[in-house]
Amino acid sequence: MIEIGRTIISFDVFEKHFLCDLFKCKGACCIEGDSGAPLTEEEAKIIEKDYSTFEAYLPKKHKKEITKQGFSLIDSDGDLVTPLVDNRQCAYSFYDEKGILKCSIEKAFFEGKTTFRKPVSCHLFPIRITEYKKFDAVNYQELDICKTGRECGKSQQLRLYKFLKEPLIRKYGEDWYKELEIAADHLHKTEFKNQ
Repeated sequence: MIEIGRTIISFDVFEKHFLCDLFKCKGACCIEGDSGAPLTEEEAKIIEKDYSTFEAYLPKKHKKEITKQGFSLIDSDGDLVTPLVDNRQCAYSFYDEKGILKCSIEKAFFEGKTTFRKPVSCHLFPIRITEYKKFDAVNYQELDICKTGRECGKSQQLRLYKFLKEPLIRKYGEDWYKELEIAADHLHKTEFKNQ
C-alpha cells in the first residue's frame, strides 16, 4: 500500500493494466452487481436537479422505475445508490444502436446539456473507494466482467492509474495525482520492473 495525503492506495492500482473494451464487454458494469452505483449526497441532488437533461435517452421502463423508486435510494448496506431496473440494470443506463450499455447522464454531458458527467464511482470503475474517518482506501476491484479490459490494457501496456487519470484527478485533484505518478515511477523502477 502507498499513502498519499489521506488516501491509502493498493499496489494493484499501480501494477495492473486496464483499458475498457466496450465493444466486447458491452457496458456490463452498468448491469452487473448487487446494488446501484454508489452516490454522494451532492451527486444525488444534481441527478434529481438535472434529470430533465437526460430523461429523453431513457427507456420507458427505466423512467417508471425512477418515478417509483426515486432518483436515488438507500440500499441494504445503508449506502446511497442509483435505482435499478429488474434489480440488475442501472436505471440511468440505455442501450445504444450497437447494443452497448451507456450512461444517459454522460450522454447529456457530452452533448453540453449538463456540467455533471456521471457519478464519480462510475467514472473511477474498476477502482473502488472506501471512505473511513481518517482515510480513503483506494482499491482495484477485479471482476470477471472486466476480463477484456485487462487484456486490452495489457496489450496497450496501459496501467490502471493512467487509464483512470481523469477521474482520479476529479476525485483528488492535480497535486494528488502528481504525487501518485511519482510513487508509480518509483515502484516501477523497483518492485514492478520485472512484470
